[in-house]
Amino acid sequence: MSDHATSDRRRGLLGWAALVVLVPLVVALAVTAFTWPNARIEPRDLPIGVVGPPSATAQVTERLAGEPGAFEAHLYRSEAAAREAIEDRTVYGAIMVEQGSAPTVLTATAASPMVASLLTQSVTAGLPPQQRAQVRVVDVVPTAAGDPRGSLLGASVFPLMLAGLITGALAFYLTRTLRGRLLGLLASSAVTGAVVGLLLQTWLDGLAGDWLANAGVFALVTFAIGATVAGLTAAVGRVGIGLASLLFMLLGNPASGMTSAPELLPQWFAALGQLLPLGAGGGLLRNVAYFDGNAIGGHLAVLITWAVVGCVLLTVPTLVRLAKRARASTQADAGTRLSAA
Repeated sequence: MSDHATSDRRRGLLGWAALVVLVPLVVALAVTAFTWPNARIEPRDLPIGVVGPPSATAQVTERLAGEPGAFEAHLYRSEAAAREAIEDRTVYGAIMVEQGSAPTVLTATAASPMVASLLTQSVTAGLPPQQRAQVRVVDVVPTAAGDPRGSLLGASVFPLMLAGLITGALAFYLTRTLRGRLLGLLASSAVTGAVVGLLLQTWLDGLAGDWLANAGVFALVTFAIGATVAGLTAAVGRVGIGLASLLFMLLGNPASGMTSAPELLPQWFAALGQLLPLGAGGGLLRNVAYFDGNAIGGHLAVLITWAVVGCVLLTVPTLVRLAKRARASTQADAGTRLSAA
């Protein structure tokens, strides 16, 4: 058998292996990444406030402790203190109890509609029907009028991931200089942030808060992802786009906790998700749009770190070329001086 025939046969076997093994493997990873977290949703150290006299709060905290590792109870002396803790993002909600009366549930659907529903259900589940009907639910921080179920906020991060991937790839391949790539990333991210802000907040009324601040969050998330994509592409070639897609799409999107809450996902998975741009960007958007910018330091740090790392990776090849050019120029000057001598 000739070498050419052997090569064709080997190529054919590799193609079949890719079809039979690689494609199902990628599909299995994708299905696992997107469905496994949803199958494991349950409260894990979910911070909840409890308000009321000691005799009444003791019963509530004891019931919460009956589910080990599920809830983290914070005691408050007044409704005002509990509301402030919710707005500061210390707790997701609170249970107010008084002797002889039905409890009041303070929720924040802007923090997580799923947690608000779960908290209400946990309070009403053990009550007789008459008392259950008397439970009062107060939404301390509701979502925007155009997004009563919080679905638009959760869905907004996926388009940003796609925008970041496209921005990074186009900025690298459509421009040739470092300056052009950085300016392209900045310009595209800024326009993307403005467009998403106009669509989501102005047109759909799906966000609250300051429009410019929200658009800035969208732009920062897009830039962080785009810079990482461009930087990886500069470092390892086209493989960098694939690596970034796997990282941000298969892992970052389901681990972001935007459709539920990080405290409802498996802890290690949620912790990893909050270290990626979509998780950090989603948390930053919630807190900027609905919670007056409280508790944004960690989210900002993560996004800025990704942006800086991406820019550094994008800059390194240029610096290496400049260093080689300078070294070659120095050697040429030394050779010229030696010849002259």
